[in-house]
Amino acid sequence: MKAVVYDRYGPPDELRVEDVPMPTPGAGQVLIEVVATAVNLTDWEALTGSPAYARNGQLRAPSRRVLGSDIAGRVAAVGSGVTRFRLGDEVYGDNLALMGGFAEYAVAPESALAHKPAELTFAQVSTLPQSGSIAVQGTAGVRRGQRVLINGAGGGAGSFAVQLAKLAGAHVTGVDNAGKLDFMRELGADDVVDYRREDFTRREPYDLVLDLIAHRSVFAYRRALTRGGRYLFVGGTVRSLLRVITVGALLGLLTGRRLGLLIARPGPTYFEPAAERCIAGDLRIHIDRTFALDEVPQAIAYVGEGHSLGKVVVTP
Repeated sequence: MKAVVYDRYGPPDELRVEDVPMPTPGAGQVLIEVVATAVNLTDWEALTGSPAYARNGQLRAPSRRVLGSDIAGRVAAVGSGVTRFRLGDEVYGDNLALMGGFAEYAVAPESALAHKPAELTFAQVSTLPQSGSIAVQGTAGVRRGQRVLINGAGGGAGSFAVQLAKLAGAHVTGVDNAGKLDFMRELGADDVVDYRREDFTRREPYDLVLDLIAHRSVFAYRRALTRGGRYLFVGGTVRSLLRVITVGALLGLLTGRRLGLLIARPGPTYFEPAAERCIAGDLRIHIDRTFALDEVPQAIAYVGEGHSLGKVVVTP
């Protein structure tokens, strides 16, 4: 089968298409004929090896040769002990533990998968497992009248989070680059900020800051919160991460403002609610571009360099 592989961390030109052996599902696993795989920022991070935590302890070479976690396709074979799926079932899920989605076939744990809703296409459902889970969990507890800011609102998880916060009745501010301001308004953002021109932490404080691309100091994030407000780190630099879990935690105790990590739990329990909102018409999936398998380097670069409006999908 054909797959997009890489053997060392680096830019997208490290990726190449190769003929590789067909994977075999083990116990509790499913072999999927891939129809669509969404590109996530985690693919860019795993490719480049930056931030350092994206290497998962593999400092010199990646542990997985094939990227792509958000998979949608048809069951081609099942391993022993699999009870929820059978040959030909249409499925989707977040295969972050094994990756492998930028290929014609991929193996995933049964527990990571759900049945594809008939109302949504393969490309549409592939956008939901990781980004939808982050958005659902990151906006949980948002109430009517609250002020919510989403940094990275023009990307995959951010575009879903803007809509979910608006559905909850919040006043939503979206932060991203200048090329995404109109898109964030279309999603329903009440206010938009170009991060290159304005520091959002110096505006009026917010009840929730969901930060998908953290780069500032914890003191700036504390300043951006109302008393009792929450700051949730989802992605960003190692320095920002360490400051949030150390200094940020202490600042939170002293000031009544909570600063911490959003550790988004994986699995159908957390991404199927996003699919249900899409089917109901509450949540819109925006697929910016679709790429072929041999265009995966361009697809990952497009997302990693911050150009994508919403989601990008690869269709083998």
